[in-house]
Amino acid sequence: MDYRSFQLGNQWSTIYYPIKPSGFGVLILGDDRHFVNEETSFWNQNTGKREILSTLREAGYTLFTSNLYGKHWGSERAVLLAAMLYEIVMKNEILNTKIHILAEGMGALAALKLSKELKGKIRSIVLINPILSLDYHIELEKEQKFFYKKVLGEIGEAYGVDRLTAERMIREEGPPDIDRGVPIRIFHILTGGRTYKNARACKNFLSGLQPKPPITESYMLPEKAGQLGMEISRFMSRYEKVL
Repeated sequence: MDYRSFQLGNQWSTIYYPIKPSGFGVLILGDDRHFVNEETSFWNQNTGKREILSTLREAGYTLFTSNLYGKHWGSERAVLLAAMLYEIVMKNEILNTKIHILAEGMGALAALKLSKELKGKIRSIVLINPILSLDYHIELEKEQKFFYKKVLGEIGEAYGVDRLTAERMIREEGPPDIDRGVPIRIFHILTGGRTYKNARACKNFLSGLQPKPPITESYMLPEKAGQLGMEISRFMSRYEKVL
């Protein structure tokens, strides 16, 4: 796989090059297992993610991603680093300046904030099993006290505050400021009880937003997940008619 790795903000970033470039770029924002180092990344190592990566490369997309401080939970510094990565890639690669964003899990928190930071520069957003709200997510975690404390600690570390401050910050959090000019597609891969709960929480959360954002939800069983790369490519291509 043709790629280039470099450091930005003391974090490793990687660009994956397509076989036949279409001129369109995709920024990948990962979930809690996401990582990027000098030699590889989670999306290159994980079988399912690598399949998506390969499908999108074959479709002509240039994909880029950052380690983004690990478990970032949508923190401002992670969003700013992602915006810096966008600027560096636009400066050094021959790409259309309007990109797609592909995010998984907590990456969705950063994706929605980034769409406001890079207003007018995002074509579409694809979210896989997304976390759209820290408040909604932490309510799910309360069912298991150990994981609740663990996640609170991670959020506090990501935002540079202690656990109690993190808990208060989450309670006071308003709904995400979704850019209603950007089409969003959500894929729920239903692998077990937890993903069903997350999908239900996501649907409940979205139903309470007014006015309704341009979001389409799809549900997939694990045995159909091999089609995800093609589904993502098909969705993104709809928003490439206007350069």
